[in-house]
Amino acid sequence: MAENAAVARPYAQAVFELANEAGQLAQWSDALHAASAVVQDDQVAALIGAPGTDSAKLVQLIADIATQAAEGADSSKVSNFVRLLDENGRLDALPDIASAYDSLKAEVENRVEVTLVAASPVDDSQQAKIVEALKKRFGRDVSLTFELDETLIGGARLQADDLVIDGSVSAGLEKLATTLAN
Repeated sequence: MAENAAVARPYAQAVFELANEAGQLAQWSDALHAASAVVQDDQVAALIGAPGTDSAKLVQLIADIATQAAEGADSSKVSNFVRLLDENGRLDALPDIASAYDSLKAEVENRVEVTLVAASPVDDSQQAKIVEALKKRFGRDVSLTFELDETLIGGARLQADDLVIDGSVSAGLEKLATTLAN
């Protein structure tokens, strides 16, 4: 995965520049996420690079689904991009390309994507308070995504790009165990 993340950056940058010039940031985001979902499907993933797979048909399938998901996207450019990835053996990097693209898009939109993972549900008013606090900290608009993870035992973890704030009980227990072990 780390290799795909490094490979994804230049592709994401190229697509971002193309989409930004055309005023189609949202459409390309939709297209990349749809294509990403297709290549992550177990049956499609098994076909990628497999002997006997008609790569032209596979590329067309991925491009058609991506174009349908991205209303208003230029289907020939989406097809060309998917074809380029296939020719370079990089279809499996699509999820990382979509993620890197979204980071570039968020930066230009002066927005930060934050994931809040908590051990118990967080109501809307608590989420709104968190968003306001994060807006002050980052000086940008905040798009908050909530995930429930009961393995945290208690507390929460926030992740915004490379910044992680981990206030979970499980992280505290891990630190305690490490300290006691040393």
